[in-house]
Amino acid sequence: MSSESTDKQAEVEAKPKASIFDGWNAPPNLVTYSRIVLVIIFLVLDVMAGEWGANNLTLRWVAAVLFIIAASTDKIDGWMARKYNQVTEMGKLMDPIADKLLTCGAMIVCSVFGELGWWVTILFLIREIGITVMRFFVMERPGGKVIAAAWPGKLKTVFQCVGLSMLLLPMWSLENSATTPLWLTAYYFLTYTIIYVALVLCLYSGGVYLYNTFVAPKKADK
Repeated sequence: MSSESTDKQAEVEAKPKASIFDGWNAPPNLVTYSRIVLVIIFLVLDVMAGEWGANNLTLRWVAAVLFIIAASTDKIDGWMARKYNQVTEMGKLMDPIADKLLTCGAMIVCSVFGELGWWVTILFLIREIGITVMRFFVMERPGGKVIAAAWPGKLKTVFQCVGLSMLLLPMWSLENSATTPLWLTAYYFLTYTIIYVALVLCLYSGGVYLYNTFVAPKKADK
């Protein structure tokens, strides 16, 4: 090993690891904190609205709109961090927490109200929490790096947010007839179909992540 390489290695080893609190007040992180507050407000309003919004229809509409806003802006903080070179350890920690708090929180409330089967929510939770925790462990390993989300995972997020948005919107309240109209039946059929497609993509993308993290590197070393 050359002296130059040794010096570089020593320099890297001597460099202290960044604290999780470094840059905690960077603008991208402030956006993330705001999203978390928005998610908490959404969850409170959704619970207060009751099953399908039966307790308070207005709160259900407001909760649905807040979910759509939070889901639509979930990439802003990450984009800001990359564009303005303000990527921090706090941002890496809080951004996925904000994302999972929104989608997983919404699914749990929907399942409690009987609007979504628990089996769907549990499978989502196992994958989302498991992969998120694994990302942190991989990131903390010597020489470890986070595997970027593959296209199935990104597509999963789109289907999941669209499906949950449709489920949260109390479209049933727009119909006053005694019988369920065809358009409403088709609406909820499409809603659950989108959620089930998101579940398939969720499990598939989880498998892809595990493969890229543990299997692919071993093959590359051979």
